[in-house]
Amino acid sequence: MKPSDKPRVYAFIDSQNLNIGTQKFGWKMNWVRFRRFLAERYNVEKAFMFIGYIPANEDLYEKMHEAGYMVVLKPTFDVTKPRAEEQNEDEKEEARPVKGNIDADLVLWAMKEMSNYQKAIIVSGDGDFFSLVEYLESKGRLLHLMTPSAHYSQLYNQFEKYIVRLDMFRRDLAYRDRKSLLGKFRKK
Repeated sequence: MKPSDKPRVYAFIDSQNLNIGTQKFGWKMNWVRFRRFLAERYNVEKAFMFIGYIPANEDLYEKMHEAGYMVVLKPTFDVTKPRAEEQNEDEKEEARPVKGNIDADLVLWAMKEMSNYQKAIIVSGDGDFFSLVEYLESKGRLLHLMTPSAHYSQLYNQFEKYIVRLDMFRRDLAYRDRKSLLGKFRKK
């Protein structure tokens, strides 16, 4: 690679960690802006978004794809109830919290795609990705570890020079509900 060439950068995004991590601090990610942010600021060519699949969210997955994400869906499971065969009909129809466990998929895709990128950005504050981050850093392939806030796994303290806290870019990345903004202006 010539010094003037920009490296090919891929991002691997733990959507659940990022979504919950921003909402915990009172804001929601604007996914279109975030994709643009990754492309313009960090030259991210492909952004893999790992999401637990819920049939009712098909429109969301389509919008993510349209925004430029490579959406990787993982089957989900109910974290509050026993197996389906152990439930009665009413319990089966109720909406329950679900979990997608995308961690292994994110690691697998980061390794599987390694020959296609020079640098990787891992988007998560979850310490479960420590081994991946450590490996990428040892191979000179880690560009950044993006975390939703300063509240990330202590395992990443040794990678502080790679950490980009997304809450520092909240003004640029936050979703703004136009209706609530109009309401604020009308009250004045």
